[in-house]
Amino acid sequence: MDFDRQAALESFLVETEEGLDQMEQSLLELESDSSNIELVNDIFRVAHTLKGNAVALSLDGLAELAHAAEDLLDVFREQRTLLTRQGISLLLAAVDEFRALLPGAVSGKTKLTKAQLTLKAQIAQHTRQAASAPEKHQSIESAVPAPLTRSVAPAGAGTHTVRADVDRLDHMLNLIGEIVIAQGRVRNTLEKIQHPQAAMALDLHRDAERLYKELQREMMRIRMVPIGPSFRQLKRSVRDLSASHGKIARLEVGGGDVEVDTTVLEHLKDPLLHMIRNAIDHGIEPPEVRERLGKDRCGVLKLSAVHANGNIVVKLEDDGAGINRQKIIDKASQMGLLFRNDQLSDEELLRLLFLAGFSTAKTVSDLSGRGVGLDVVKRNIESLRGSVELFSEEGKGTSLTIRLPLTLAIIDGFSVAVGAEHFIIPSDYVTECAEIAPEARNSEGSGILNLRGHAVPYVRLRESFHVAGQAPDRENVVIVKVGNFDAGIAVDRLIGGMQAVIKPLGKAFRAVPGIAGSTILDDGRVGLIVDVPRLLQEVTPAALRSNLGKQPITKGEI
Repeated sequence: MDFDRQAALESFLVETEEGLDQMEQSLLELESDSSNIELVNDIFRVAHTLKGNAVALSLDGLAELAHAAEDLLDVFREQRTLLTRQGISLLLAAVDEFRALLPGAVSGKTKLTKAQLTLKAQIAQHTRQAASAPEKHQSIESAVPAPLTRSVAPAGAGTHTVRADVDRLDHMLNLIGEIVIAQGRVRNTLEKIQHPQAAMALDLHRDAERLYKELQREMMRIRMVPIGPSFRQLKRSVRDLSASHGKIARLEVGGGDVEVDTTVLEHLKDPLLHMIRNAIDHGIEPPEVRERLGKDRCGVLKLSAVHANGNIVVKLEDDGAGINRQKIIDKASQMGLLFRNDQLSDEELLRLLFLAGFSTAKTVSDLSGRGVGLDVVKRNIESLRGSVELFSEEGKGTSLTIRLPLTLAIIDGFSVAVGAEHFIIPSDYVTECAEIAPEARNSEGSGILNLRGHAVPYVRLRESFHVAGQAPDRENVVIVKVGNFDAGIAVDRLIGGMQAVIKPLGKAFRAVPGIAGSTILDDGRVGLIVDVPRLLQEVTPAALRSNLGKQPITKGEI
């Protein structure tokens, strides 16, 4: 049988990427659990497999570098001594070079570069030193009374999986959404037909709708992936960034089994990296400073994820210096954002950090200082229909909390009507519905609603989007919550809950404030999805905008 080299290469690339991810994570774990011989064995197995596969495919450069890494690991396995930090750094550098060599495996470039040959020589030299001077290394047996071990699942255990292209899944989900929309139109037509046979057809159609909606839910589940692997990849970033700036820090990960839509996860990676860079630069102190303050020399960043009310909540916490309130005030005054007699709450002050160009760093470094870190985080998260909150306690640390929908493809919404137009308000924001009393009505675009003794500001959707016609005698208000702020959206009619397949807006409409997207209604018409935070930002007074945390604060508006 002929050997299909191309198929073997494709399989090799996929398996090697997975193996290198495992190798990298095991090396990072080994720094904090240096006595764990099972971690060394895991890393060795990856290097040995990589070398064997590279030899079989005549990828000489990969095989040479993998052989050097395997020799180094073998010394520590045989002599049962601790792998040094220098050795770990060399092996991590080898992982980077393995990844750099993989694209060349397809194009036929198999030779090592000058830099890779230098790394190979450094690994070989470190191997000789470790082999010739074992007495300089602490033995594993003397490090702890009983070395920790990890249970390894047998090969083939667990559920079977198959790889699928994300674009193909997106296309399938879009087709299912179109089917659901088409079925809604058929249902509306059948409901209007006054005939005994139409009633029977409607019952059958409802059964088909139920099956298709179940298929849609299953397709959404297929797109869900655990967030843990992406979190663990950031451990390397924390190690490298802290080391390059004279600091020591480690990342602890929680909630790694929490699942999220793969598209959401892809968009989350960049904000998380910006958050980590800010935490290391502004939060984590140098080792000698932490020691003087009575803290551990190694700073700790905790990254966790949980599901809450149909959202995923991601939190990054650090045990660093926290945020200096006076520095924010000084910088804001310097930028002309504050008057001398302004009195701001901590929440309002921290919100300033999300403004473009705002930074309290005294110098510009490769980590921060240009005022784009938190601004990028805020813009990226809001583009995903999410929100971000900042909390800090000076001297104790800072936490950033991100709330995101589990999926960007479908939302649960509350349908309302204004005149002949239909709008969908995402259910995540909706808390209750109310009615404007006749004596409280006015003709303006906004007002104040008395909700059980509490003053709640509201905006009229008719005025916000310039819908033609007159408001009815009875106006309804959908009460929404943005962060900790309650507000109302006045509409003509309440229709009810629905599931909306999100369709992107055309280029001409993407800049329209207060609109997040569109969907196709059961009758075939287009319904607009309301961007609740942006809507309230655009139409409420300046004093209200600061409470919403969405509008940049300018001089005289606080």
